[in-house]
Amino acid sequence: MATQAYLERYRQLSALDQQKNDFIEELLQRVTALENSFQQEKLDHERETRFNREVQVHEMELMDQISVVKKMMDREPFVVLLLDGEGIIFKDEFLQLGEQGGRNAAKQLWKSLQSYVTTILSTITEPKIMTKIYLNVKGLMETYARGGIILETSTISEFIRGFNESASFFEIVDVGTGKNKAHDKIKEAFKLYLYNCHCHQLFLGCPSNEEYARSLTELISGANYKGRVSLVEGLPLEKEFDYFREQDYRITQFPDVFRTTKIAPITLTTPSAANASSAPSWAAPWKSAIPSRTLLTPSPTQQFQTPAPLSRTSTSTSVSNLGAPLAPVTNKPESSDFQVVRSKVPGATPPKTVERNKYGQRVDRLDFKSIPRDDLNKLKKLKLCNYHFLLGECPNEENCYHDHDRKLSRQDLHILSAIARMTPCRFGLECDDVECIYGHRCPQSEPGKKTCFRGDSCRFEPVAHGIDTNIVKVTKI
Repeated sequence: MATQAYLERYRQLSALDQQKNDFIEELLQRVTALENSFQQEKLDHERETRFNREVQVHEMELMDQISVVKKMMDREPFVVLLLDGEGIIFKDEFLQLGEQGGRNAAKQLWKSLQSYVTTILSTITEPKIMTKIYLNVKGLMETYARGGIILETSTISEFIRGFNESASFFEIVDVGTGKNKAHDKIKEAFKLYLYNCHCHQLFLGCPSNEEYARSLTELISGANYKGRVSLVEGLPLEKEFDYFREQDYRITQFPDVFRTTKIAPITLTTPSAANASSAPSWAAPWKSAIPSRTLLTPSPTQQFQTPAPLSRTSTSTSVSNLGAPLAPVTNKPESSDFQVVRSKVPGATPPKTVERNKYGQRVDRLDFKSIPRDDLNKLKKLKLCNYHFLLGECPNEENCYHDHDRKLSRQDLHILSAIARMTPCRFGLECDDVECIYGHRCPQSEPGKKTCFRGDSCRFEPVAHGIDTNIVKVTKI
């Protein structure tokens, strides 16, 4: 074989070796790249595993924290009832019983709420029940007066005390006079409890008016609070609250506790032509509900006698803060067990007059210092009906919660009239009601002194202190 042929074959074999080496080098590069990718994937996987493990641990910690928070949220569950006491009014039989009526009303309200809450919140175990009632006591008294319903301030005060003392979370707050006082307090309290996680149900009872409807709509619009808010109605809610009916909010009543009818103002009796000139234009609206009656005329020289004609606002003889100790009487006439009966024969009626001083102020002719304090306290506890014993007739004869059956002596009647005088008459020194059984001047204030030992806590207005008791004229009725 020629040398040239060997050289050619050598060149071919060298080319093949070069291709083999190139192929091997390419394979090595590929393996290196794959190894690098594998290492990266391995690192990523290890990182993911570590992250997942950390996430799981963190999730477990969060679940534990959520469990703790959930237990804290469920620890003191409560429901709250917010009421406007002039729109949702307690039934008369509770109010007329004073302190005991307050306790009875609180007990019945708690039972009604407990039954209702058990039905709608079956998953909550024994939630506390809070009741906050805001009202203007003076305004409520005027509402009752216009309706001819007999109540006095002391009875309302005793009712509130009994209600507040009956349960830890039950309270009635007198917001005082002024426009929207109750509304403003209820609105702020509503906002506070609406977002409180411990409050599982918020009851709202209010008058059916645009102001409450507008405020409530502003507070709950844009969110679904159907499960948290319930409306309480005394009188049926009117068209202002149609939005809440359309949105299926719960609306309930507690007829065993609150009135479901209005206190309608009574119609004033038009005075006769003969008395038109003497009848006061501001006469108390309840006067038409009680017929005129004759009383025994008192003599200023006798110590114990039939009480002077007084005004009507209540049947309760209970009076708080009776005042300074009264001097005992040494020559006390014997108490006979008899009932003083008032004559109702028109011909036997003596002229009716209201005694006044030189300033035209009414003067109650009664010496409070002559009444033994023990006798005063004893009679006060009997819960006697002022109307029945002092005026001879009670307009609530069948439904009155006060005693009509006890036999009273003249001395007892004298003391009972003093007890009635310790409650201020709402018409004050200008009162022209000859049968007014309530006080027109502070019984503990001396002539010329503009205050008494009670100071600012006295139930009588400042103008009712220091009254001149010298009678210079009378107003004939």
